Amino acid sequence: MEKICTQCHAVLAQETQADWCPACGGALAERAALPALNQSGGPSAEVDHRGIVLPRRHAVGGIITPQ
Repeated sequence: MEKICTQCHAVLAQETQADWCPACGGALAERAALPALNQSGGPSAEVDHRGIVLPRRHAVGGIITPQ
């Protein structure tokens, strides 16, 4: 299960302890982890100082977004 903001859709890291979204102050909901984001072969997820999981980046540049 992962925590996601119901307002801005920011995904929080597993170790982040929060009752509200650190980005916008919205309510958090729990959902099943997306299979597209659980790729064991790639690099680990990058987490910013607020505990929010940042979008993956392509090797050439740009952001990879799940569909």
